[in-house]
Amino acid sequence: MYFADTPEKRIRVYDYDLDSGVLSGERVFVTVEGRGFPDGSTVDADGCLWNAEWGGGRVVRYAPDGRVLRVLPLPASQVTCCTFGGARLDRLFVTTARTGLDPSALAAEPHAGALFAFDAGVSGLADAPFDAKL
Repeated sequence: MYFADTPEKRIRVYDYDLDSGVLSGERVFVTVEGRGFPDGSTVDADGCLWNAEWGGGRVVRYAPDGRVLRVLPLPASQVTCCTFGGARLDRLFVTTARTGLDPSALAAEPHAGALFAFDAGVSGLADAPFDAKL
């Protein structure tokens, strides 16, 4: 399980026991470099993590070992989340926001707040039911 620790610019990863619902093995998966902050993520069928970078204007695909495999720049700085969709789950949909942008920034980023769709070149995973054992 991944957790975007936005203020610390880290993505943490945990082991999750399906039977007990217990988290363990917390560790830092990656520390985001540059001006972006980690936000929403999704995982593809190859086990790679795609992470939207708030303030970074991009989505980054990370290998399971944390190496950067691909950087997808966007014409909007406030990138919020990404997910796979389409009939074959091979389209990456990316949301952005206009929050915190003043009029001059909005003029420079006319696509801020838009939804983008890309041919990802890989497939995502179908949603799996989650049963929280409370």
